[in-house]
Amino acid sequence: MKPVQCGGRDAQWLKKILQLNDPLKDINPCFVAEPLSPHLAFPRAKQQIDIAKIIAAYQELQKKYDIVLVEGAGGLMVPLAEHYFVADLARDLNLEIIIVSRLGLGTINHTLLTIEQARGRGLSVKGVVFSKIKNKKATFPEQTNPQEIAKIGNVPILGTIPYLKNKTQKEILKKCHLDLEVLLTPQKNRTLELQAWDKQYIWHPFTQMKDWLADETLVIDRAAGNYLIDTDGRRYLDGVSSLWVNVHGHRKKEIDQAVKKQIDQLSHSTLLGLANTPSVELAKKLIEIAPADLKKVFYSDNGSTAVEVAIKMAYQYWQNSGRPEKKTLVHLANSYHGDTLGSVSIGGIDLFHKVYKDLIFKTITFDSLQNLEKLEELFKASHNAIAAFVVEPLIQGAAGMLLWPQGALRRVRELCTQYDIFLIADEVATGFGRTGKMFACEHEDVTPDILCLAKGLTGGYLPLAATLTTQRIFDGFVFDYKDQKTFFHGHTYTGNPLACAAALANLEIFEKEKTLEKLQPKIKFLEKELRKFKDLSCVTEIRQLGMMVGIELGLFSWEERIGAKVCQKVRERGVILRPLGNVIVLMPPLSITMEELKYLVDTVYWSIKEVTELYVVAGLKCR
Repeated sequence: MKPVQCGGRDAQWLKKILQLNDPLKDINPCFVAEPLSPHLAFPRAKQQIDIAKIIAAYQELQKKYDIVLVEGAGGLMVPLAEHYFVADLARDLNLEIIIVSRLGLGTINHTLLTIEQARGRGLSVKGVVFSKIKNKKATFPEQTNPQEIAKIGNVPILGTIPYLKNKTQKEILKKCHLDLEVLLTPQKNRTLELQAWDKQYIWHPFTQMKDWLADETLVIDRAAGNYLIDTDGRRYLDGVSSLWVNVHGHRKKEIDQAVKKQIDQLSHSTLLGLANTPSVELAKKLIEIAPADLKKVFYSDNGSTAVEVAIKMAYQYWQNSGRPEKKTLVHLANSYHGDTLGSVSIGGIDLFHKVYKDLIFKTITFDSLQNLEKLEELFKASHNAIAAFVVEPLIQGAAGMLLWPQGALRRVRELCTQYDIFLIADEVATGFGRTGKMFACEHEDVTPDILCLAKGLTGGYLPLAATLTTQRIFDGFVFDYKDQKTFFHGHTYTGNPLACAAALANLEIFEKEKTLEKLQPKIKFLEKELRKFKDLSCVTEIRQLGMMVGIELGLFSWEERIGAKVCQKVRERGVILRPLGNVIVLMPPLSITMEELKYLVDTVYWSIKEVTELYVVAGLKCR
């Protein structure tokens, strides 16, 4: 296959010499006559290279042949379009790489650079084939280059093609001393092996392992844009942003480059007694974009620890300030703030938390956002004992995308201020554009005393969390060393430079690509497309805030696993979802296109209808 051809008749020659009956459009889907780099030749011809068309053609050839050899367009780093290279196409086609090098001076450098570039982009190098381009006796470099490249590059040498001119196919094969067994053996199918190892060695989170061990395992091997790709090369639309973290798509060039650049400078240095450049730059940036009056950044590793830091700060502030009686935490019913014991203590989902009830501290649960007069009564009666009120602003994610009443967050802020109670906003799920604004608090112009961030902070690349506080809270820990009022909390990888570099690149993309501005039409389109779910009798409620959606299915028992069945069904049409009980969650990357968004919604609609139809036929009343 010659996917992209600029000038010449290579594809036609391949079709003829190999005596292929396949249509030329499958062998060569993209052609222009001018012999230039593809990223220049195609625009000059007023054409575009259609990657989807190339992938479709390759898949057609795969159906017919055991092996498909794909010829590149001059080298791995030849640009096919802006920010898209031959190497990217190789990854999208799930290809192994065979490097063809000429014998002679300069070959070692050129070949090793190509090997390094291929491996750096996650490609597997099958081996190197050498080509003799002159009909003369081999000199010392030609004799020794293969073995030197094999040793330095740690790569198989598949053989040498001698100088050939006017030879028949039979003569060519006779003279080419190639390791055909290695060359023509398809990539070993590792799926079964990886599935077996997974079940033998891994304990998965939030997963009943008895079911897992009985089911077929989907092994994700790589990703591209808004898609995950499994070990067999199948592509799946990432409908939940890899658990609510991916923002601009997978393998985003700017974030890739930022992390690679940082690796060459500094991978990690502790923040205990030292500073590092990316963490300083990121802290400054976070304060610039955060709600007003937040002034300080404390780093940790994930959402649970961001909240753990927040509640310890709130608690210790009052101890440091001579008000030790203010130590009670208030939280919402059905809340979820993570899995460390502190965050579990302020959690309100019994399924997750009840087993740990004897390990956690006592809190106050507030269960009526519809009636904030009760909250005022609570604060008025107990504010001298309450340290903080912890909330997921505007929408409770893990509870099934439960929405707040409009204006409630603003009123909560007013009450916390009136009764001198810290407001802790857990924006681990809602931060970084998920609700249509950078932070959910912005919808009601609210500044919390403490803001917890994680998930989308690095664009879905690396674990990093940040807890932002007001100057008042920070000053409550600034004492003489002898007073022992330091915040004695920290993590080994606090402010990790690689993660901070990814986060900085993530935030730069928001500005450069106007992500939030471009998101608004998608949010409106999604709202419109979700209306059709009202036609399904087993859908009892549809909840949406920005790009966060919960579709609640009807009166099914927990044991029915109806949400899991719907999410399993969508895989048949190339979509990845994860439910919250009987609530189907949609939270795609912000980079999802309108076409992909429609496909996601249509596929979920189809899946719910397919899975629940049997129950409807059986007479189950879903509403």
